[in-house]
Amino acid sequence: MRRRTTGTALLLAGALALAGCAGGQAPPTEQSVDQGYQSGDGSTTTWPAGSRQGPVELAGTDFEGQARDVADWRGDVVVLNTWYAACPPCRAEAPDLVAFAQDYADRGVHVLGINSVDAAGAAQPFQKTFSVPYPSLEDTSGAAVASLQGIVAVSAVPTTVVLDRQGKVAARVLGLLDASTLRTVVDDLLDEQVAAAS
Repeated sequence: MRRRTTGTALLLAGALALAGCAGGQAPPTEQSVDQGYQSGDGSTTTWPAGSRQGPVELAGTDFEGQARDVADWRGDVVVLNTWYAACPPCRAEAPDLVAFAQDYADRGVHVLGINSVDAAGAAQPFQKTFSVPYPSLEDTSGAAVASLQGIVAVSAVPTTVVLDRQGKVAARVLGLLDASTLRTVVDDLLDEQVAAAS
C-alpha cells in the first residue's frame, strides 16, 4: 500500500512539473484574472471558519536538511507556497512573499515553501537570489503536495494556501499571488483569533 501511495505522489509531482506552471480550471464561482501566462488564473478562494477543512498534516525536510512539520505551528497562521526555480510566476511573486514573511514574522505567521521539482542545487540559488528568509520543503517525492491535495486542490504552480491557527485551510490562491490579497486574508485571520479570544 505504501509503494502505491508513493507512486501516486510521484505521478502527481511529475504532472505538476510537466505542466510547467500550467494550472487547471478554477471553479466557476471564483473570480479570474488573465495574467498573460499559462498558470493558475490568480483566483482566490476563502472559506469561513465553519466550512474549513483540515487540519493539514504536512511534514518534510527543507533544503538545509532540517525537519519541518506544520503541526509545530498550530496556534499560528501558516502560509504554504508551491514553487520551483524555473517557474516565471514563482520568480515574479518571490519579492512579495519575502516582504510578507519579514513583515509578519513577529505576528505569529509562518511561511513555508514547497518545491516538488528542484533538487537543492537549483532551489538554493533561487533562495539566495531573492534572500528568502523562510524554509522550503524538498518535495520531489510529491508527498507534501499529495497531503495538501487530500484537503484542497493544488492544480497550479505557484499555489498559495493559508492555514488558520487550527491548521485548517482558510484560503487558496491558484497562480501568481497578489500581495495585498495575501495580507488582507492573513490580517482577517489574525483579527479572527483576537475576536475569538475576546
